[in-house]
Amino acid sequence: MNRIACIGLALLLTCSSAGHAAAQSMGSTYTSTAPKDCRRIGKPSELDGSTTRVCPGKNGLVVLIAEDDLREIVSVGRNRKQAAEEPAAKVWFAPFNSSETTVEWRSSGNKPFAIIQRWHIADGSDPDKQGRPNTKAMLVVTRLPPGPVCHVAYVDAIANPAANELARKAADDLARGFTCGKDELKIIGTRGRAVELATMR
Repeated sequence: MNRIACIGLALLLTCSSAGHAAAQSMGSTYTSTAPKDCRRIGKPSELDGSTTRVCPGKNGLVVLIAEDDLREIVSVGRNRKQAAEEPAAKVWFAPFNSSETTVEWRSSGNKPFAIIQRWHIADGSDPDKQGRPNTKAMLVVTRLPPGPVCHVAYVDAIANPAANELARKAADDLARGFTCGKDELKIIGTRGRAVELATMR
């Protein structure tokens, strides 16, 4: 009887450990910030074409996209007002820029703790045949609540062939322990032109 009890206890502990590991497993899911999938706030400005839209995210969060003077900000919150007050909503890259419409959500179990998004930063020193600036791609890792929402890491997508993997590792390793306003944003991998442009001041 004691032997059976011990076997039962061992199985219970094994199942419990496996369940805990599964609950803590890291993974990615995706949402869209394409205009057709979002709610536009107000009408586009006739003066500068500025627009604002709110897009559904994960776990009750929304993604705020605001574009003004060919530059975007991306933030996350429980609602538009909260997202607009986060540190991420106050980060503007100096060159013209835009974000892609796919948002990757990094989660532990079913709780997202970071997003990863590809941005395109205009390089004025590299014009195309029409004289328009070519863009350079960069991945931005942003931490999520609880706590403030802010940029954690940048990964140059051209200088780093494994940029997606580097961004995911940065999200998994850094986002939850990152203190906005105190910790220094990390440049992950090789520092390329996109990161150089994004950090211009």
